[in-house]
Order: sequence, then C-alpha cells, then structure tokens
Amino acid sequence: QVQLVESGGGLVQAGGSLRLSCAASGSISSIVTIRWFRQAPGKQRELVAAFTSGGNIIYGDSVKGRFTCSRDNAENTVYLHLQMNNLQAEDTAVYYCYAYDGKKVEDAWGQGTQVTVSS
Repeated sequence: QVQLVESGGGLVQAGGSLRLSCAASGSISSIVTIRWFRQAPGKQRELVAAFTSGGNIIYGDSVKGRFTCSRDNAENTVYLHLQMNNLQAEDTAVYYCYAYDGKKVEDAWGQGTQVTVSS
C-alpha cells in the first residue's frame, strides 16, 4: 500500500511562489505514476503535473511555464515536489498528491494541502 503526505501549502500574494512536497512511502516500488492534482471550490479536480511511467513530466495547460515538478528518490520514500511560481488567484485550490499502485491496481491519494493566493 502506498501512503502519501503533502506539505508546503499556505497563503501567498499574487505573483509569489510556493513549493509543495509529497512524501510517498510504503509500496513505492509498485508506483506506476505519481501526480499532482488540484481542486478549487465548485470545480472538478484537475491535473497539475504528472510523472509518467516512462519518466516524462506532463503539465496541465493552466500551469505550463509557471510550475515545475521534480522527483527525489530516497531509500524508502519518493518525494514529489511542485515549485509554483507567479501564482495567481485562480491557482487557489486544495492540491492533492496521487499515485497509482500497479501491483495492487489501486489509486492512492494524499489528504491534500491548501494553497490560497490573494489578489
């Protein structure tokens, strides 16, 4: 089973930056893909960034050029970072870390971290 814990959210002014981190533990060798999603009030959850099984990074159209996703591998933990620059009010959302466990064939979600951008 994969466990995901996000950190780094907070309140920032428009134009500012934040760095989110997701720590994935447990059955990390079973992770096929690990991603960031976000959900704003009254809106559907949308993809922010994704590491594919082939090692590529895919970004949502609304964050391209402003957000950068990176990954660190430690002995028993995989870290997924999201550097968010030039934040805008429309980036306000709860940001979730997601991983797909290919061995158990199941989704894993973190608890989410709130990002609020004041204009």
